[in-house]
Amino acid sequence: MSVLNTYFKYVLLLLIIVGCNTTKKTIVASQKMQQMVIDISKTAKQQNTNFSIIPQNGLELLYQNIDMENGLDTSYVNAINGVGVEALHYNKNEDTDGYRRLLLSKLPKNKKVLSSEFINNDKDLAKAKELNTSKGYIPFVRTKNNLYYREIPSTNNTGKEIKELQDVQNYLYLINPDAYTTKQAYLQALSTTNYDLLLIDLFYENTPLTKSEVAYLKIKKDGTQRKVIAYMNIGAVENFRYYWKESWTKKQPSWFKKQYAGYEDEYWVEFWNKEWQQIIYKSKKSYLSKIIDRNFDGVYLDNVEAYYTLYHN
Repeated sequence: MSVLNTYFKYVLLLLIIVGCNTTKKTIVASQKMQQMVIDISKTAKQQNTNFSIIPQNGLELLYQNIDMENGLDTSYVNAINGVGVEALHYNKNEDTDGYRRLLLSKLPKNKKVLSSEFINNDKDLAKAKELNTSKGYIPFVRTKNNLYYREIPSTNNTGKEIKELQDVQNYLYLINPDAYTTKQAYLQALSTTNYDLLLIDLFYENTPLTKSEVAYLKIKKDGTQRKVIAYMNIGAVENFRYYWKESWTKKQPSWFKKQYAGYEDEYWVEFWNKEWQQIIYKSKKSYLSKIIDRNFDGVYLDNVEAYYTLYHN
């Protein structure tokens, strides 16, 4: 009996140690992600002071050591212009978990919140919008046919000139142009909308948009000005991107950590790796440089929660 007690005490101690180590690794990784976002912001704003930085999800990064009790991490918060958040109130059905909504409650009012909801029933559309607008958030509500951000829902026309991110009252989240067989058709579909902000991919298929094409998209159907923001994945490598090396197909680099569940063409990465950061923002040929060179108004940073997913299932 004493042997069993000793064994269980050992197992319990081991679990506590492992848990502590995981927590420490997560906190250290969160600090590295905060710094990466800050560095991306500094790099972009040195070239365009009005360039917007919008990380998606990973709301704990707003706080020191990813703990709300420690208060806001001012360096990180000052580096961003807003946040994107998915499924804040709806992930098919209404979500009653208020943890992320609590995290957002401390965000300064001058930081824009772009909320992307996913509803299973069209009757929930109005409520999904109202739950966000009542907090001052800007909702984009996807129906069950638009899981992968492929469609352009109808929207109300604000009729306003959008000179700053704070002016935005609605936005389109479309990062999958597969519904359009030509680049021209894709651009025309976007240009004939009255959304205040377009959140799109830098690329159509494997071809990046040109500076003139981005300028074309900055004018709404009604002739007023809007913002155009480029999507960029900074926490996971994607095997369909221009930067993918054939050698990685045969042998993955050590900084590829694990498969992205549900996305067979993506892998979570050690985002602090020098090679990855060179690809993303630390070179003249980086992903960020391509976005800035084409005169986008900002960048939408996806998978910043990699600091957590690297160490948790």
